[in-house]
Order: sequence, then C-alpha cells, then structure tokens
Amino acid sequence: MSSNGTQLMQEQWNSSYLFAGNTDFIEELYDQYLENPQCVEPKWQKYFDSLQDGKGKDVVQEYIKQKFATYTQHPSYMMQSGEISDAQTKVWRFIEAYRTCGMAHADLDPLQRRNKSKPDELNVASYGIENELENEFYVDLDIKTSQKFKLKDIVARFDLIYCEKASFEFSHISDLSERAWLTQYVENNYLNFKLSKTEKLQLLQKLTEADGFERYLHTRYVGQKRFSLEGGDGLIPALDRIIRTGAKSSIKEVYIGMAHRGRINSLVNIVGKAPQKIFDEFDGNYPAYDFVTGGDVKYHKGYRCNYVTDNGAVKTVMAYNPSHLEVVNPVLNGMVRAIQDKCANPDSILGILVHGDSALIGLGTNQGVLNMSLTRGYNVHGMIHIVVNNQVGFTTSDMRDNRSSRYCTDIVKMIEAPIIHVNGDDPESIAFVVDLAIQYRLKYKKDIMIDLVCFRRHGHNEADDPSITQPYMYSLVKKHPGPRKIYADKLIAEGVVDEADVEAMFEEYRLGLTKGVHVKADTMQALKLYEKIDIQPILKATPMDKVATAIDNKTVEKVTLAVTTLPTPEFKPHPTVARLIETRKAMGNGTQAVDFGMAEMLAYGSLLAQGVSIRMSGEDTCRGTFTHRHAVWHDFNRDDLSDSGYTPLTVLENKSKLNLFDSVLNEECVLGFEYGYGITNLRDLVIWEAQFGDFANGAQVIIDQFIASGEVKWGVLSNLVMLLPHGYDGQGPEHSSARVERFLQLCAENNMQVVMPSTAAQMFHILRHKALTNWVKPLIIFMSKRLLRYKDAASQINEFTSGEFRRIMPDEAAVADKVKKVIVCAGQVYYDFYNERSKRKLENEVAIVRLEQLYPFPDELLKKELAKYKNASQFIWGQEEPYNQGAWVQIREALDLCVKSSKTSNSGVNAVANKGFSAVTRPSAAAPACGLSSMHAQQLSHLLTAAFE
Repeated sequence: MSSNGTQLMQEQWNSSYLFAGNTDFIEELYDQYLENPQCVEPKWQKYFDSLQDGKGKDVVQEYIKQKFATYTQHPSYMMQSGEISDAQTKVWRFIEAYRTCGMAHADLDPLQRRNKSKPDELNVASYGIENELENEFYVDLDIKTSQKFKLKDIVARFDLIYCEKASFEFSHISDLSERAWLTQYVENNYLNFKLSKTEKLQLLQKLTEADGFERYLHTRYVGQKRFSLEGGDGLIPALDRIIRTGAKSSIKEVYIGMAHRGRINSLVNIVGKAPQKIFDEFDGNYPAYDFVTGGDVKYHKGYRCNYVTDNGAVKTVMAYNPSHLEVVNPVLNGMVRAIQDKCANPDSILGILVHGDSALIGLGTNQGVLNMSLTRGYNVHGMIHIVVNNQVGFTTSDMRDNRSSRYCTDIVKMIEAPIIHVNGDDPESIAFVVDLAIQYRLKYKKDIMIDLVCFRRHGHNEADDPSITQPYMYSLVKKHPGPRKIYADKLIAEGVVDEADVEAMFEEYRLGLTKGVHVKADTMQALKLYEKIDIQPILKATPMDKVATAIDNKTVEKVTLAVTTLPTPEFKPHPTVARLIETRKAMGNGTQAVDFGMAEMLAYGSLLAQGVSIRMSGEDTCRGTFTHRHAVWHDFNRDDLSDSGYTPLTVLENKSKLNLFDSVLNEECVLGFEYGYGITNLRDLVIWEAQFGDFANGAQVIIDQFIASGEVKWGVLSNLVMLLPHGYDGQGPEHSSARVERFLQLCAENNMQVVMPSTAAQMFHILRHKALTNWVKPLIIFMSKRLLRYKDAASQINEFTSGEFRRIMPDEAAVADKVKKVIVCAGQVYYDFYNERSKRKLENEVAIVRLEQLYPFPDELLKKELAKYKNASQFIWGQEEPYNQGAWVQIREALDLCVKSSKTSNSGVNAVANKGFSAVTRPSAAAPACGLSSMHAQQLSHLLTAAFE
C-alpha cells in the first residue's frame, strides 16, 4: 500500500462506514470496483486505487478482504500505533504467498526429479522488500496479538514450515476461523514438533515391518502379483500413528478402505492377519470360512483386530474390496455411519480411506463420496484420506495425461477439505501431519486429506516393467535406498539407535515371518468377522423358512393412528397429503382397500414397534418418487428454511430408530453406502430405492462386486433391500426396465432373493419377512409404478392380519379341469392378461398364475400348481419385456422342468405339453423399451393377442 493510501485510510477512520458492521458492504463495493472502477462513487474509486501496488489491480484479493476485516476490528489501535507501512503490507502478501503456494517449492518428492528453484511468489525481490531483511515486521494481520520478526527470519521460518518435507494447503477454505485455526496449528507447532525416543523407535519399527514384509515376499514369491508397497512404506507408520494418536483422543474403532497397493502389507502389519495365512494363500491353500464358497484373491480380502496401544485397544477393520479400485469408499463410509448411529459418541468411530493418486482424481466414485461427506444422511463426522501418491498412477507419470489439475488432491477442494502434502521418506513429518489430521477431524468433524508423496519400487504389479515408459523415474528409483534405510541412518546419526539395533530389529521381524507369525502379534489380536452375533441360526436358515409376518388388529390401529395424526393443531399439510391422511384412515379401519403406500407404512410402523430399526434412502424417497409414500410431511405454512419436516412413523420407535433420507444424485455411491451400512447392522432393515429401476445401471459395480457376490467371495452377509421401480408404461427406454435379466443372471448359490409383488399385501409381507427372517440375503424388489395406485392391486385389511408372502399366487377363479392354456407371468403385466381374458370371456379356458418370486426359483411350488391343470396343452410364459430381456431367458429351463415334471406325474401326457413353455413377449430389442407411446400400445396389443389366440 502506498503512503498516500495509508494517509487516506487514516482519514477514513473518522467516518462510520468503515467500522466492523459495514465490512460486508465494503467488500461488495470492492468487488464491484474490481469488475469496473466506474461502477463505484469517485471517493471510493480513489480510495480503492490507493490500495493497489501499481502492478495491476488486486494481486491478492483475499488479502485485501482480510485486511478490511482486521482494520475494522482495531481501527483506533492501528492508527495510534502507526505501524501499517507500505513494507508491512508487502510482507503480509509475501507471507500469504507461502501459505498459498509454498507446496510448489516444498521438498516433497523422494526422487527429487524437479528443479527446486524458488518461484517468484516466494522471492522477496518480487515484492520490492529485498532491502528490508534486517527490519522487523508483524507476521499476522492482527498486530495486537502478532509476533514480530526480522524479515530474514520470517523467510527462514516460513521456508522451514511450508517448503521442507511437509506443506499445507488451506487457502481454499472459506471459513476464516477454520483456516486461522489450521494456520496457527501449523505455524505454532511444526517447527517445535518433537518425538520421544519411544515414538521414534515405533516409527522405525513400523518402517521395518513394511520393508521387511515386502522384501520377504519378493524373495519367497518371485514375480507373483502382490501390489507391493515398496516406496510408499510410510503408509504403515502413518496408519499406526493414526490408531495410536486416535486412542489418546478417545477413538475406539478405526475402519480402513483401500485398493490393492500395499493392502497385503497393511493386512499383516496394521490389522493383524497372520503372515502364515498370507503365505498359504500365495501357495494356493485356502482355509474354509463361514459362508464362503468361492473365495477371492489375497489382495481383495479384509480382516480385523484389536490394535493394542498404551491408551487401550482400538478395534481396527480393513474392509473387503474388489478390483474396482476405490469403489469400496462409499461402502466404508456406510460401515462407519452404521456404527456411529449405534454409538453414544460418534466421534469415537473413525474412517480412513487410502487412495491411489490417479484413482483419487480420476474416478467419479470419489467425487460422489466427497459430495456425501457433509450431508445429513451420509456424513461420518470427518474421514481421514491418505493418498499413496507414487507419482506414476497406473503406468502414466506425465501429468498432462492423467489429470487436468496441478495436484491429484485438488478434487477435495470441492468440500474445502484441508490438504497436507508430506514427503514419504520423512516419518517424523508424517507423524506431525497425522496428529494434525486427528485434531482437525475431532474439532471440525470434516474430511482432511494427507498426500503421502512417495514412489513405487516395482511396476503396477510385480510382473510389469515400468522403466519401459518411465526410464528417468526408474533410474532414480533403483538408486533410492528406501524409507527405512534413510530413517535408520538418521536415528543412528542422532544416537537414538546404533547399527546393530537396526539390524537386530530387521532380523527379528524376518525370523518371525519365517515362522509365519508376527513379532508384535500380542498388539494385534484377531477378531472374528461376526464376533457380536450368533451366526448359527443364519448358517442353518433356508429360503423356505416360515416367518410370522402378519400383524394383529391392535397393531394396525396403532400404526394407522401414528401415520394419520398431525404433530400439532397448527400444522397444515399440503392438500394432497391432507387427502392422503383421510384415505389412510379409511384403509386402516377396513372401509377402503390398502394401497402400496399404506402397505409400506404398516410394514415399517409394525417393525419399528417390534424393535427393528429402519434406514431408507434414495432420490425423493421421503415422499416417494411417484408421490405414493409421503413418509415425511411438510408444514405448508412453514417459514423456516431449516425445517426438515415431520416423520409420523417416528412415534412408533421402540428401542429402534427410523432414518429416512433423500439421497444425493449418485446411485453408485449411495447404493454402496447403504450396502456398507447393512453389512454392519444385519438386524436392521436397510433399503435403497432407485428413482427409476434402470437408474441402478449407474451402480452396477456395487451390484456385481458386492451385493451379488460379497458373501461367496468373503463371507460378508448383506440384508440390503433394493426397491427398483419396474414396468412398461410407455415412458420410453430409460424409465421402463430395472433390468430383471441382469439380476437373474447374477443369481446363483442362493445369493439373493428376487421378487415382483403384484399386490399391496405382498409388498407388506415381503418387507416384514426380510426384516425378521434368519435367511440373510439381499432382497431385490421389482416394484411396479402403475400398481402403486391401481385399485385391483390394493389389498383388504385382513390380508395384513393373516397370511404371509406367497411365492406363487394361483388363479383362484380358474376351473382346473376345464383349463386348456396356462399363462405364468410376473409383475404388473398380470393385470393386462387378466383384463384381456375377461374381455374375451376365456376364464374357463385360460388360467393365469403369478410367479411372485423369481429367485430362488420356487420350482416345487410351481410344479404343484401346474399339476392341477391336467387337461392343459399349452403353457406360456408371458412378460412385457422384450424376448431377450426380462426373466424369460434366465428361467426358461426351470419353467420347462416344472411343466414336464407336473405333466409326467399324471396320466394322459401329450407331446405338446412335453415341449415345455413357449414365450409371449415383446420383440427382441437393443433398448429396454420403445420411445413412442403409440408403439408401446401397439406392442402390448400384439403381446395380448399372441397370448390368447
């Protein structure tokens, strides 16, 4: 700032408009001035002109705004002191440059591939203060509390803080108090950070374990794929430090999600998996585990232990993860939230996500997870992120090819998370940033990112030669002694250990590996996957187990009262909701048939009253995508933005909890989250609802790799319910099909339950069955949009106070001996067939059987039903989907076996019947449905004609 500017500012203190209450007004004027100086009054234009340095408008705009705030807080003091000189303001800008871009000059790369010359932003000459080195200046804007140093000492101090083995990015954080806390923590503590001898030896121990394990595997299993951590060894002491520091801060449980790189190392050295178990897997000797029928490769598996520290044991869990890199991240978030929801102190449950550098910024999964981090339904009180930044990604180290930002961590700026860069060769700096991450997470309950800059000793896997594409990088890698050697030499030089101690530590670990045991096994006590629940009833359960799902009249009355009572007399619901309330009263007292929406209310309300907690999320779930649910009401007269509505069902909570959330717009991450939530709370009813069934396409990796196969690969059980609206109503190819064929293709080994309920009562019973059965499997419900309000699909109240879910629904009207043709179908198309039969008056000739459960296929029930029709000569599978889609291709063999079996059990078998089923469908198609309503109607007409002629 010029001397004239200072004089002008001093004059302005006499005017009230510069006082603190008008800071926002001044900033707004200043923004207008920057856009166009002519937009502000001449006196303000003159004033703002005086603030510039003559090199261009607003070099550091945020600095000017901060200065306004400081000046307006202490105007009289500042002017009396007379300390605000042109040089001082330039020093402030110079210091701010360190805080903003110090990482560009920091010593972060263990390979030291780039020129370390100072950028202009960090050169005093760029600010015209090179002759001020012996003069003293304030460090902070608030000179009332700021320290004062010679400029040469400020340069040296900030070089050490921001440009050595760690560097810090906070300038993108808009909350000034949060940013100030971070800045003060770093600048007050980093240079004074000291570790005890015990702490230094612990760092060396974990580096020895990380290095020793990889060296042992490299010798014993030459060339075998293991996704080595070598070069990124600092991850192991980082995780160890998080657990130990966390234990001091009352953290009781730690959940870790990570991909392949370093996973086997972490399984052994962090979550306590016995080395011999890893060796057995390398040798092809896999032990038997509960529920596991297929198994998985060693670098996909999880494990858990009690990690013993001086401050108590910390339950430490590594989540299972398939080969889809970071797709485990939303699953891990769901697991953490599930534990937190049951915990008196949610902060005591910590999640850690370990990323790869290219995957962190390249995969949309991470954008989705970050977007969820501060939402009501999905936040986990802050996640610690660590990117093992080996600077080569998969095989491409050229930044121009693998991202469009300067740093792979830039993606977290979208949630204004702090970013800490640290050299992977410096475990003591790693320890400092870990401690900072823990304290920040506990204070602000937000995510924080640690960028562990390292390298990769081998290629993407051990059979890959990275020098083919990175010859320069790997010429340096070959010369690098490794993080353990560097730190050991440092401690030897300090006199903390001698060379014999270092060798003894390494040899002790190696000898333990030769025995298949961990030398620190007593600090990592293995835990069973399901240590708190009795899995025997689950192991013995079968798909056909009977479960009492009906409720009594008293429960109907109780739930009806709850979902039809306003919270206060003043509460005014939307007219649509007001009408719905009256309708539901009639449904509850039996004077009107119960629709799907009320059926859900009866299911959820009765379960809550029984002590079953319920969590449900999806796009528009609270009201229902098709406005059928209305589980949350909003006061039509509300004037409070924070009013989130009233949820009637909560009055029925009985040592149970109801959580309903409208989700973020990301199917993959939300479904992954709910899967993670459900595998942790097996006795809760956890539901994900797709806005349209085919939106599940965006979550296919979660369905394939977790929901369908998690049990057979890892023994991980899931009770997740997926509600997938499905039905052909002329709404085009993207709003018709939930892709029944894809789910049935994934069905095997009794891994899922797939149903298409055709009545409200069926919906009620299947939801309650899922919550109460010991047969723990994911449930896929193909739910018709059309039937939600379809009168013929509504059920009488006695169907809720008696009965159960029926896998087969017989034709009650057909006269079995007269039937010549049997149509078997599923879902809403039943009503099309039914109405067409009535129209043609073919009730005595055609029977229509509903297959309500598609998997596990109820073959014995269907055989028994088809056996009734002794004189039938034609058996048809009818579906509204195209021939190559829907259930037909997947179940045709099972259908044929049922009809042949049933016919051969009776006399008079004919050749036509022995041919089995034929199909009546829409024509084979590349898209799920046509895009014209007229074509849709025509196809339906042809389908019905083919079925009855």
